[in-house]
Amino acid sequence: MAMSRKTFLRVLSGGVVVGVGAASAAPRLDAMPAEAVEGWRGPAAGERDPRRRALAWALLAPNPHNLQSWSVDLAEPDTIRLFVDGARLLPQTDPLSRQILIGHGCFLEILSMAAAADGWLAETTLFPAGDWRLDRPVALIRFVRSVGLTPEPLFDAVPRRRTVKRAFDDRPLDPAHQEALRASFEPSLARLSIVDDPAHVARLRAVAVSGSELEMNLPRTHKESIDVVRIGAGAIAAHRDGISLTGPVVWALRQAGLMTAENAMTPGTVAWNGGRDYVLAGYASARAFGWLATPDNARPTQVAAGRAYVRLQLAATRLGVALQPHSQTLQEYPEMAELQAMMKRETGTAQTGTTPGETLQMFFRLGYAGDPGPSPRRPIDSFVRA
Repeated sequence: MAMSRKTFLRVLSGGVVVGVGAASAAPRLDAMPAEAVEGWRGPAAGERDPRRRALAWALLAPNPHNLQSWSVDLAEPDTIRLFVDGARLLPQTDPLSRQILIGHGCFLEILSMAAAADGWLAETTLFPAGDWRLDRPVALIRFVRSVGLTPEPLFDAVPRRRTVKRAFDDRPLDPAHQEALRASFEPSLARLSIVDDPAHVARLRAVAVSGSELEMNLPRTHKESIDVVRIGAGAIAAHRDGISLTGPVVWALRQAGLMTAENAMTPGTVAWNGGRDYVLAGYASARAFGWLATPDNARPTQVAAGRAYVRLQLAATRLGVALQPHSQTLQEYPEMAELQAMMKRETGTAQTGTTPGETLQMFFRLGYAGDPGPSPRRPIDSFVRA
């Protein structure tokens, strides 16, 4: 995430600017490290193992906080056992690991697309060892050679997929694009709703903003995000995961000693205010919201919601539509319960067709924005446990 010069000057509120002129004049200063995003080129040249080729694409899937909580066992030929990396969880904001398993659903969907593009059927069995826990796989995937597989049209959008976190352009969602997204969606996986009525959008925005502010003002939940913020090109290159802050303005803030993890945890500081402004600008620019709801909240359903979400995002990518999830009011910790109930009410109206018994799995804004560039990805071997 690169903070704009306008945002930088606003959050300083007249404070001392150290090197901002020089920084703003050097757009490549503290740029995203090339090695951190090399994974977006796809499989390594000469890679023969179809599993690793498919994994190279699957690792580009969206996932909570860009933790990349995937772990794979390749010990058995033609087989992948997919696990959750227990060191990459969100126990404060995602205590039930619902969001983590949604991310695994995104991973499995792209894996299947990539395998099919190579002529392999990815036969997937969810939770083959029974109810999920960290020592049991989320999925067992067997690669079966298959002649005549039809490539998935959405697969070509995988390397162009982005989660746009900055403010969207001031354009309403094109009705034709809205209809195209609805038409592309597979309703057997989840129920899709999209609203652009200004009054309803305003109500949804108000609840979502309250959720973000609650999370930022609760130290234990805010710290969970700050712990995975990578500030500057050096930190991004070292970790290749998490929430990236880079660019010339971030560099200037770091040089001034204003952009640190400690400051980002402290309300009223430049770092804390800048983070809040950035989030609220995203909400303020939203002209449409969408969400996915499912009939229940079983573990296989959570995985299915992830598969549905990434398909929707790839369809949006092909249309030139930007999409960003906002998860705060969907999170299952006690302090969020009241706002979660409010969000469920706002997304459960008769106009949208959802029902009170459904589980709200994903909530997101829709609109238009320029390409922010890819997010970091760790190398494939860091995910392989055997």
